[in-house]
Amino acid sequence: MTETVVPKLHDWHIEAREYARHESRRGKRHAYQQLVPARTALIVVDMVPFFTEEGDYQRGIVPNISLLADTLRGLGGTVAWVLPGSTEPTAVTLEFLGPEVAKLFNESGGSGSLAGRVWQEFEIHDDDLLVEKTAASAFFPGRCDLHPMIEQRGIDTVLITGTVANVCCESSARDASTLGYRVVMVADANAARRDQDLNATLHTVYRTFGDVRPTAEVLELLAG
Repeated sequence: MTETVVPKLHDWHIEAREYARHESRRGKRHAYQQLVPARTALIVVDMVPFFTEEGDYQRGIVPNISLLADTLRGLGGTVAWVLPGSTEPTAVTLEFLGPEVAKLFNESGGSGSLAGRVWQEFEIHDDDLLVEKTAASAFFPGRCDLHPMIEQRGIDTVLITGTVANVCCESSARDASTLGYRVVMVADANAARRDQDLNATLHTVYRTFGDVRPTAEVLELLAG
């Protein structure tokens, strides 16, 4: 019997000492005090049935991602859907994961059109970007075309959302920062397996690679 999935959100937080650390350095809690919608892209990582169908936290973030997508589109921004791509596993991958798990992850993105692979509750628009990645990060050179696609649109800020927060989302945030993007990880629009996993990622991103904000605050920044 299949267990019913009850969507829920993580109990996320940033420790007070981390807020204080940045406040003492730059005089403010959050690095980015405004977002220019036309130069902002919502990056939605791996929200496909493989991860979302039986994931309570993954299902829980769907409404927040949809709200962010609708709002950003309406203000002239970009929405980019990033899906797992398929590639022949390397010898290292096979050694590390084992052949069965390597095969499972290699097929996690599904088949058919890219738009048809995204979780069914999302609405894909004609001007949205759809792209595959063949590495954990959506910004790793040579493993995903996202960077040149959004660079052509004049994007300088990325809102990182999706799953798994402490794997592909964190990897994407790190590499986006290295490429010079202003990175905002949306705390309640990222999902992991446990609260501890998400909070470890939020700590790392906030400390070194970007800002961390909840959906409501991101919407306020987009509204100006």
